[in-house]
Amino acid sequence: MLVCGRLTGARAPAPLHAGLLETWRRRGHTASSYSASSEPSKVRALIYGSHGDPAKVIQLKNLELTAVEGSDVHVRMLAAPINPADINMIQGNYGLLPKLPAVGGNEGVGQVVAVGSSVSGLKPGDWVIPANPGLGTWRTEAVFSEEELIGIPKDIPLQSAATLSVNPCTAYRMLLDFEQLQPGDSVIQNASNSGVGQAVIQIASALGLKTINVVRDRPDIQKLTDRLKNLGADYVLTEEELRLPETKTIFKDLPLPRLALNCVGGKSSTELLRHLAPGGTMVTYGGMAKQPVTASVSLLIFKDLKLRGFWLSQWKKNHSPDEFKELILTLCNLIHQGQLTAPTCSEVPLQDYQKALEASMKPFVSSKQILTM
Repeated sequence: MLVCGRLTGARAPAPLHAGLLETWRRRGHTASSYSASSEPSKVRALIYGSHGDPAKVIQLKNLELTAVEGSDVHVRMLAAPINPADINMIQGNYGLLPKLPAVGGNEGVGQVVAVGSSVSGLKPGDWVIPANPGLGTWRTEAVFSEEELIGIPKDIPLQSAATLSVNPCTAYRMLLDFEQLQPGDSVIQNASNSGVGQAVIQIASALGLKTINVVRDRPDIQKLTDRLKNLGADYVLTEEELRLPETKTIFKDLPLPRLALNCVGGKSSTELLRHLAPGGTMVTYGGMAKQPVTASVSLLIFKDLKLRGFWLSQWKKNHSPDEFKELILTLCNLIHQGQLTAPTCSEVPLQDYQKALEASMKPFVSSKQILTM
């Protein structure tokens, strides 16, 4: 199936805004309203036909979706975030690039409208998220094969569902896969206000781990500090504060971190390495500074530090679909228990996508943009 999902030019129906979901339900449009259908439907989608500046290459188009057949699942998208990886993919500098033209978006949540005759694991009314990147979630409706979707509970918050399959998964795997951490151990990370960073704080807290969270200085630093501490952060420092000798006093109260999580690179990653315990590991999963990771020879030799990388798409290639589904259900349990919430989000209607793209690419982003359908 093409990433764009069997599309040709057509007119679009009125979208369902996430904020109107409950009203939509109250008016009687429940799961029982849906059934398998061979009738084609019209959709709207954010499409790019070439790589470049998202503000210039992304276009909102009216498209036609083919009828549901066999193992197909017709999904009405409810909400889909704009992640840094989405921007990089549109720019053409990501590790996974779809065939063009492509629908933007790799993450989101939708509701099943209709299923084909051979679909057994999903039914109309179910909530679903993409099993893999590249499906194109920035659209009002889509037809996917059953194997491309994962059913999730409908009783979790919509924003949590829309942001479930990328950042929290990355945070969870990095916390568990590289060091055998025990309750009371500490983790240090930069870009702590990012979607992954906020998930790391909460999941680490649920696991009994302490977190040292590094952020860039900004005018509203106290507001950001308070917000991260409300999520469970033990320490919040600016990159400048991390370089001060006084920072060593932190480690009178907690052990040196055995795990560092780097999403920035450059000097920021060097500072993380400097504070790692001997034998510790730094995992790099992003490069916001667009600068290489620099590790001193002395740190590598005398502290025996390890440098690793993590990419969720590669993790999925190395693990079975059932293992990823198990990961999703584990995170859903944390959400049910109140131990994992969505990052700070701003909902933007699909037609206002230019505003959302612009906000996503500004420095010091503190709110994830969520496109509502």
